[in-house]
Formats: sequence, structure tokens, C-alpha cells
Amino acid sequence: MPTYTFDHIHLASPDPEKTADFYEKTFGARKSIENMPGGMKKVTVYLGNTKILVAGKQAGEVEKPSLDHFGIRTDNLEKAIAELKAKGVIFTMEMRQIRPDFKISFLRTPDGVSIELQQGEF
Repeated sequence: MPTYTFDHIHLASPDPEKTADFYEKTFGARKSIENMPGGMKKVTVYLGNTKILVAGKQAGEVEKPSLDHFGIRTDNLEKAIAELKAKGVIFTMEMRQIRPDFKISFLRTPDGVSIELQQGEF
């Protein structure tokens, strides 16, 4: 059987650069914007070992399917929530203790992507 490993998340956004800015300012991610042939831009966000590709809708392209959510783990959920709220981040679910070793909360990005912020492993 072939070996499989995670490579990336691919998001659709009405403003890919603004989306990359959000991840950079909110989570300390590193962004990369490259000019591609045909006037397109390749927008990539690096969050730890996770690569997030962000694409805009191209002319004539139909709507892309939506993403339910993805998870970002932290070692101190309470502190992370306080810091993110101070930055103006909107939470759609306050912190919940799911198990003694696992807590979650949900936030929404400016372009509508839901992120599960978690402490502990799911």
C-alpha cells in the first residue's frame, strides 16, 4: 500500500491576500505571495508544519464547495482565546471542556472559515 501524508488545506477566498494577512496577524503564520503566469498569484500560509493554500475565484469559475472547519492546537486555550479576542477575533463557540484532557472553542475568519481552536489531541 502507498504511504500517505498530509500536505495542505486549500481555501477559497474572495480576497486571498487579506485571508493570508489574517492568519499572519492572528496566529503568527508566515505568508508567501508569488506571481504566477497569467497574472494569478499563489498565496500560501505556513502555520507550523501546516501549509494552507488560498485561492481566489477565477473568472467564469463556479462556486467552490465550502469547508466545515479545521483545527489548530494550542498549549494554553484560555490564554489564546483572551489574546485573540483582544485582537478583535470573533468566537462562535466559547471554550468547552470535552474531556479532562481536551478543550475546544470555535472562531470565524473574516472570510467565513470556521476554525476549531483546541487544547489537547482529538
